[in-house]
Amino acid sequence: MNATLITVGPSHEPSTEVVIGRDLVDMDPIVPERASRSAVGILCQPGVPETIGRTLMDRFRTTGLAADVLVLPDRDDAKTLAQVDVVYGWLLDKGISRFDTLVAVGGGAATDAGGFIAATYLRGIESVYVSTTLLGAVDASIGGKTGINHGGKNLVGAFWHPRRVVIDLDVLDRLPEHVRREGFAEAVKTGFIGDPEIVELCEKDGLAARLDEIVPRSVAVKAEIVSEDFREADRRAFLNYGHTLGHAVEVCGGLSHGDAVGIGMVAAAAVSERRRGFGERERHDRVITQLGLAIRAPQLDRVAIDQLIRRDKKRDSTGIRMVLLERIGRPALQAVDATDVEHGLEAIGISS
Repeated sequence: MNATLITVGPSHEPSTEVVIGRDLVDMDPIVPERASRSAVGILCQPGVPETIGRTLMDRFRTTGLAADVLVLPDRDDAKTLAQVDVVYGWLLDKGISRFDTLVAVGGGAATDAGGFIAATYLRGIESVYVSTTLLGAVDASIGGKTGINHGGKNLVGAFWHPRRVVIDLDVLDRLPEHVRREGFAEAVKTGFIGDPEIVELCEKDGLAARLDEIVPRSVAVKAEIVSEDFREADRRAFLNYGHTLGHAVEVCGGLSHGDAVGIGMVAAAAVSERRRGFGERERHDRVITQLGLAIRAPQLDRVAIDQLIRRDKKRDSTGIRMVLLERIGRPALQAVDATDVEHGLEAIGISS
């Protein structure tokens, strides 16, 4: 198998094998060896993921495994308590046991929901992800975070490492431009917090930057941080750069995750300049623009925005914490006040 292998997870936790390469959807077996496995449940999103899921189902069946496919709703409609309940019932009906495997095929919504279901069904079963979007490949599928939406973005969830993540670059190369653009928001984020070369690649080639270079480098940044801080006690919070205000904009404005993160990073860079002396704000925002991402929010309800920010998962007893930049590649986690938040919101066109 000609592929890049990256291991994610601390030594005291079950690890994830991330496999990055080409023609991997045809890899046999796509799940790791496990003698006790007798069945595989496959969750997938409509379109290309469903086609891949049904191909995998047929292949599993030829090996003697029981295998079935359930098609989830698209995007965040898959991440509801009602949909999770539907999947629990389906898994029970198909006789999926603690020794079996749940495969989630699709983008971040599929792996977020599939991972949460795997973490909670029968107190936890093995999961494998096949990421079919760039956003899912470099972010949602890596690191063991799972979540569904309830009163806010990903406010119900669990830490649960998938056993394997498969990232087929041939599948990603065929993505429509708007889906590729969404993924580049999370890819350049990993550059801003941990690998300036990713930023340089995006600056040089924009959306034409080669995924053979971008994806392994981006996954490596996230893998290194997650392996040191599995449950977000410290450094892992850096991966939320742009998300404190970005998530609020996403939920309130119905924006795509990529555009929301791009906007959120612009806000964070403005606060970084104010609080940490970040001197590369102009270049930072220019790279985001070069990727075709939004840098200004639409007109939104300010009261709703404030309520969502107060629910942010990074908030602690001292108040709101934001990931800021001292320079590209050097992040810092800092408590911010209402004036800082106001400054960040003004930078993206939201005023009180």
